[in-house]
Amino acid sequence: MNDINSSINFTKPEPGKYYRWLILIFVSLAMFGNYYIYDSISPLADVLSKQLNFTDSDIGLLVGIYSVPNIFMVLIGGIIIDRYGTRVSTFVFTALCLFGAVITAFSGGELFWMAVGRLVFGLGAESMIVGITTVLGRWFKGKELSFAFGLNLTIARLGSFSALNSPTWAKSLYISWQGPLLLTVAAATLSLASVIIYWGMDAYAEKNYKVRSVPKQEEFRFKQIFSFSKSFWYIVLLCVTFYSAIFPFETFAIKFFIDVHHVSRSSAGFQLSMLKVFAMVFSPLFGLLSDYIGKRSLMMMIGSALLIPVYLMMAYTHVSLYIPMAMMGIAFSLIPAVMWPSVAIITDESKLGTAYGLMTLIQNIGLAGFNFLIGWANDFSSGYNLGMWIFSILGFLGVLFAFLLRKNELGPSGQGLELGIKEVK
Repeated sequence: MNDINSSINFTKPEPGKYYRWLILIFVSLAMFGNYYIYDSISPLADVLSKQLNFTDSDIGLLVGIYSVPNIFMVLIGGIIIDRYGTRVSTFVFTALCLFGAVITAFSGGELFWMAVGRLVFGLGAESMIVGITTVLGRWFKGKELSFAFGLNLTIARLGSFSALNSPTWAKSLYISWQGPLLLTVAAATLSLASVIIYWGMDAYAEKNYKVRSVPKQEEFRFKQIFSFSKSFWYIVLLCVTFYSAIFPFETFAIKFFIDVHHVSRSSAGFQLSMLKVFAMVFSPLFGLLSDYIGKRSLMMMIGSALLIPVYLMMAYTHVSLYIPMAMMGIAFSLIPAVMWPSVAIITDESKLGTAYGLMTLIQNIGLAGFNFLIGWANDFSSGYNLGMWIFSILGFLGVLFAFLLRKNELGPSGQGLELGIKEVK
């Protein structure tokens, strides 16, 4: 009987490339909704201050608390993904995102319940991203991998772009703090519907196509965390410094642009959204470039170096905001497009969900801590300059960790991150 089943499976066709790219579109639409909800607070920050008397520390809490459960949850989520598969786990995580968005939108303007909603959203959101990242790592290989990650980020960041520009296209909703939050409920509903479609397509492929068998972890031991390579840990350290310099800045950026550079909320949202525009255009291109030439750690070092001057330019000069935002946009396109697929290159497939979960866990320690820290710094100094110095220091640390990664990859323990298509045997 086993021989008969094997013969039947052998005769099944390979899933077509269009089928794989269609799966990418639906899981990316799920991330579109996720990113929209996350970035919904920044354009609403000044409204929350005026209508609900929230301080910068309160606003930092609403964004930072998103990351608190993920200090513990994403690693567990990664293990769940490795043990039970991406379909069920990603559905559950996405349903939590919808539940959290509903709590925040119908909180009655009470900080406690808004924070609870953001916490529940965070509980599902990062694990959902780990699940979708794992889906991409298993459906795409070789020369398609970085390009697939880049396209995924492009679609996902379109969610951020939509949220940051919502003061323009949904201007009438900003007369109240609740109106924009109702849009997050719609975005979460889109995410859940997209994950359901992915589930159906993945299940159909398993029955009707010759799909690649994925090894599963039979048992997780805590000591396995310490079995990851030195290159992996350098990538993790770069990840936490990079995202801690980007996302906590975004939390207060629109309010900062309004208060210091005296632009309208719509203009501030548009200028911040330039980050997403750059990422949507250039992430796939940088992904293709890294697949072709390799030199991934060098590319991450260049991206980190771009971050060092941009915050001080905005704090101490009157240069057009488009210049520092363009520099930040290039970094925001370059580093993630290279960093996330690099983990799939150096990590055993059976532990890929755990690796992404561990990486995201540590990332969220930084996101929670720096959102709280920057909110406190703004209130403590009655301004933004102290926070801008903190962000610049993070850029310097990113360069350091990328340099150490490159040094390790050029040595005898290198795992191929610097190799391009022509160099890979």
